[in-house]
Amino acid sequence: MNTSPVRVGWRESLAIIADRKTLIMLCLGFSAGIPILLIFSSLSLWLREAGVERATVTFFSWAALGYSFKFVWAPLVDRLPLPVLTRWLGLRRGWLLLSQLLVIVAIVGMAQVNPATSELALIWMAVFAVMLGFSSATQDIVIDAYRIESANARMQAIMASSYIAGYRVGMIVAGAGALFLAAYWGSSADQYDYHAWQLTYWCMAATMGIGVLTTLAIAEPSIPDRLAVNHADHGKLLLVFALTVAAFVAVFYVLGGPLEQWAKAWEAGAFMKLCLASLRMGVALAAAFAIGRLLVSVGVVPMETARVTWVAPVSEFFQRYGASTAWLLLALIGLYRISDIVLGVISNVFYQDMGFSKPEIAAAVKTFGVVVAIAGGFLGGILANRVGVMRSLMWGAILSALTNLLFVVLAQVGHQVEWLYAVVAADNLAAGLASAAFVAFLSSLTQVSFTAVQYAIFSSLMTLLPKTLGGYSGGMVDAMGYSNFFIMTALMGLPVLALIAWARTRLGVSD
Repeated sequence: MNTSPVRVGWRESLAIIADRKTLIMLCLGFSAGIPILLIFSSLSLWLREAGVERATVTFFSWAALGYSFKFVWAPLVDRLPLPVLTRWLGLRRGWLLLSQLLVIVAIVGMAQVNPATSELALIWMAVFAVMLGFSSATQDIVIDAYRIESANARMQAIMASSYIAGYRVGMIVAGAGALFLAAYWGSSADQYDYHAWQLTYWCMAATMGIGVLTTLAIAEPSIPDRLAVNHADHGKLLLVFALTVAAFVAVFYVLGGPLEQWAKAWEAGAFMKLCLASLRMGVALAAAFAIGRLLVSVGVVPMETARVTWVAPVSEFFQRYGASTAWLLLALIGLYRISDIVLGVISNVFYQDMGFSKPEIAAAVKTFGVVVAIAGGFLGGILANRVGVMRSLMWGAILSALTNLLFVVLAQVGHQVEWLYAVVAADNLAAGLASAAFVAFLSSLTQVSFTAVQYAIFSSLMTLLPKTLGGYSGGMVDAMGYSNFFIMTALMGLPVLALIAWARTRLGVSD
């Protein structure tokens, strides 16, 4: 089993960076990087300026859970043709264009909502944020499949680095760019101006034009033969998916009120609230699975079609590695990013609470930090080619956990810009290196007949637990304080080191 791209020399690694395919991934990465901060940090600051409570602000990070469940509809994206678009652009480019247009619609929808006006406005903001997370996750499914299918193993690490670099540039625009624009048009913590944020989000929607133009300009990749889905079953598959999602949303919504009342009545702490949230999520997922299984069993979709669409990609992975090794790999994937994602949800609010202004946060975190992360990403890609992915994964995990401890120092020293830049530099360099190695690692685990589905499963699992925990980061900080919270996130990274070492042994990797 190959968990590392073909190793090449430093000169050849640099030559790959100049390849046209690398430039394409830079542009597509930019398109993928725009939406995420419009759900996370930029939206968090907007909501805080609008007077929304901190705990409610961090709950909005759940709008991005579409990234964590994209494996559910990835089989549809991988196999089902779109009317008109597939004939015009091909399967990959057709889905890519559709997802990008939906991202634009969602961002514009968010711009039309003033969260300070009413609770109903917050609900509409959440609806458009969920739509943005869903459409952006769909875009990611297609881009990941395109990247893996359009280049050989020798290029995957550098292609991943280029994608991450573009992604980070998109984050600069959606992060620093959004903050600068909102401040320029007159919104601040002391004087909230809805129209400033509305104009800002309109501009963010316009930047998605780069992704749209790239999609129209690139060639459709050569997609290998795969198990076919009968044309007559397309609508049935979509119906099963829609009803399954509806079951999840309904159960998740219905359980919210009783569990919240129970938590208040018993004065539940942060840990108990986390357990209740996990219970709520688990019951909703079980209900969705039961509805889907029932629909298949009564013949809404033929059993063979359901197997080809949802079961075959998973069973192939377990057959290829064996059950014990497959579960080990899935555990590693699910926990690898936990330290930095859980911390990242609350980071912008932390900077604001430390007294840093919006322009200071934009300059240090959203501009300087992202440039450092881009450098770390290319360093991680080159190192993965030179020393192997597993060794790069280990270094990334170590650095990600250690740099979280620097936030403890910043919490103690308070508003000192020099420390802010030092912490941001270390944190983003580690994150960039770890991300590039991790993307190359995930790419190596996919089988060519199930590229989009298997990669979607891996990348969904990567963020599911961290983002669920991140939704409670505001409550955790309220309960334990920033310093203890940051120490806790660093300790979360320790099991990852053991899993990497164990995986190296089980896979027979000696790098």
